[in-house]
Amino acid sequence: MIQSRLELKRYLKEDKKRNPLCYPFLQKITYSENYIIHRYLRLLRYYEYYLNNRHWYNFLQYSYYFIMYRRYVVKTNICIFPNTLGAGLQIMHPGFRRVDIMVRGGDNCTLLPLVLFGKKRPGEKGTIIMGDNCYVGTGATILGPVRIGSNVTIAAGAVVIDDIPDNCIVGGVPAKIIKYK
Repeated sequence: MIQSRLELKRYLKEDKKRNPLCYPFLQKITYSENYIIHRYLRLLRYYEYYLNNRHWYNFLQYSYYFIMYRRYVVKTNICIFPNTLGAGLQIMHPGFRRVDIMVRGGDNCTLLPLVLFGKKRPGEKGTIIMGDNCYVGTGATILGPVRIGSNVTIAAGAVVIDDIPDNCIVGGVPAKIIKYK
């Protein structure tokens, strides 16, 4: 959760380091996919900051970032709820991603397109807890409540329904440990 300006700067710096823009002005005027992702992450982080620090004097900023964030969710089809993933989030390519409110992710996570974090059954309680340095491949589905350890790679198309230990690669339906790192 982003509680201070200093923390906001750290999150923005880590996100920018993991999602670099080579020629920012050129990418902005050509509206490249890297610029769209960069803009989405900035809006998400500012929205998180103003959501966690709601005061009467920053109501306009909160409203602006809320509206812009919702517009980019529709435009990019990437729905990452605020206060779910840590600093250094890397989004590879535009495409469908849904990270529900019940997710608690660590730092330096990478999400590829068609990733879904959800529940096994409607109305089920519990959270999906991800460690640091996780890589989630294309088309992966994580159904909670589960705990995913640090330094885990989830292969493309995997369906995770059980807990995963640290330092391993998982794949398959349902996901099984392929090997340890």
